[in-house]
Amino acid sequence: MAAVAHVSAKPFFVRNLLDDPGQVVALLEANAPNTPLGGWLWPGADPDAPNRPMWFQNDWVQGELRVPGAELFLFHEEVTAAARRFYEAEVVVPHTLYVNVMGPTHRCGPAHTDNPVFQGRNRQNTPMMLLRIMSASGLFEPWTIPQATSIWWMNDVEGGGLRYWPNGPGEAPERVYGDMANVALVGDNHGMFHQVEAVGNLGEASPRVSGRAELGPASDGGADWGVVDQGRVVYRAPLEAFRVSVLWKAHVYADAADQARREADLLSLEAVAEIFAEDLQARGSDLRLDLDRLEDMSQFAALAAVYPEPTPIGAGRSFFDPEP
Repeated sequence: MAAVAHVSAKPFFVRNLLDDPGQVVALLEANAPNTPLGGWLWPGADPDAPNRPMWFQNDWVQGELRVPGAELFLFHEEVTAAARRFYEAEVVVPHTLYVNVMGPTHRCGPAHTDNPVFQGRNRQNTPMMLLRIMSASGLFEPWTIPQATSIWWMNDVEGGGLRYWPNGPGEAPERVYGDMANVALVGDNHGMFHQVEAVGNLGEASPRVSGRAELGPASDGGADWGVVDQGRVVYRAPLEAFRVSVLWKAHVYADAADQARREADLLSLEAVAEIFAEDLQARGSDLRLDLDRLEDMSQFAALAAVYPEPTPIGAGRSFFDPEP
């Protein structure tokens, strides 16, 4: 069987995924607090500056981490079967589970694809900005491991829909909105652009928080959840007012032989630098990836200018866009 590639197709819906969604509330409570969205979206950001939206994340399965109860999603038979159908593949290997919890955000999240995974290169050993540039360049497709993604929504909130581009960033998006509770969307979020829409009262500017903010059950024992930023309560509301989604990710292989071949052909950072160098030289550019400067965001900005990510048609205004 040939290797699996990114799929340009509509994702699958799986409804009534969990018999008891209340189990997710228990997972949320047991693993609080959640911290603000970070990673490639905030390279070098001041952790004390209140410049981030109330978008919080927490890993439940990542590397050696596996929180108790994560099996509720990690090995879900319907999700795994949907991923096999979507990719027409035999081997699906779940590896990551994390939760997004969003308070009011008067603008959309960024229109984006999820961070790519390559043979031997992932976010545990490679800067996320570099991973994204590798993907945008198209130079590393032979080493790209297709990723299946499931997005499961716990509840319906005001706003909080999802735009997605199954026909590519050059075509108009489709949209999921309302009737999202206990529903999962299974597809290729690493190849398909998608965007979370604004959450909450859309007529008001939402509070911003610093990178040190935390979201968890209110400290007074009440039913509310609260956002505490450097000792100050910024926002408080019942958990049902927050947009809660759980994301599941898995490696996808055509078959066992494809998996074995890929696991034996790993990219080193030296090989990444050489592949970029060859292409940049062919373009007449003197720019090179300096492996001694992997903490220097300026070199990633220079590379991103050569290998830009596309901007999808019909994307909503993001909280990363400058204020008018």
